[in-house]
Amino acid sequence: MAIDKKYQADADVILSHRHDNGADYWTTPDKRLLKGSPFSTLDCALYLLELGMERDAPLMAELADLIFSTWQEDGRFCIYPKGGIYPCQTAITTQVLCHMGYAHDNRIEQSFKHFLDIQYKDGGLRCNKFSYGRGPETEYSNPLPTLTALDAFRFSRYRNNEPALDKAVEFLLWHWTVKKPVGPCHYGIGTLFMQVEYPFRGYNLFKYVYILSFYDYAKKDSRFLEAFHALESKTIDGKIIVERVVPKLAKLSFCKKGEPSELATKRFREILHNLGR
Repeated sequence: MAIDKKYQADADVILSHRHDNGADYWTTPDKRLLKGSPFSTLDCALYLLELGMERDAPLMAELADLIFSTWQEDGRFCIYPKGGIYPCQTAITTQVLCHMGYAHDNRIEQSFKHFLDIQYKDGGLRCNKFSYGRGPETEYSNPLPTLTALDAFRFSRYRNNEPALDKAVEFLLWHWTVKKPVGPCHYGIGTLFMQVEYPFRGYNLFKYVYILSFYDYAKKDSRFLEAFHALESKTIDGKIIVERVVPKLAKLSFCKKGEPSELATKRFREILHNLGR
């Protein structure tokens, strides 16, 4: 599917930012793939796919080459030239490449093995970076990187075939019940989480329900169904109404705040399909 004419103006805006960070493809000369959000390399690859750009489009192939150039032999991605390489960085990079059609690439297979090797005792992914200090809550995994990794795994042979992923799903379902901020980065389930954010970016209800709906472990669980019904209750005539969008994307037609989004509704219908509804 190509980008529909009604979304071409949105794509043009995104493409207009591709040199903002000093190099092509929304990055910096030293390949900081998350620099400049919401117009970073990894962000914009997902936006363009969401708008309908084909995976085999020349731009996507060029982006894939750039992203893979940061891959390490142990499966991690070094998307910043200095400092540690954190699981959250490898999770989002792997997620993007899976959306781009590379889930079965041998390099991504190594990244999947890396995630399974570093899985924390509670089932999630945990970064050893304590921006908020240390406390009992930081002894848990980080929910968003865990959810991001599950989004990557849903494209793979591991989905619904790997007990370790069930454990990751269980961690996120546990968080729905507990709701308190957990993990070194303090991810909580509160007012902001419950607002429908689109396009998918942060840890929020819509993204949470969408990704978990691909996992059999979640689909019949009462905690997941409670989250699903919370999302469903926010629809109007079966359409998703965008409640929150990052300000720099607010003028784009596919994600206007307070209005129904056709593309977001398409994602909601995928949830319904996954649940057999």
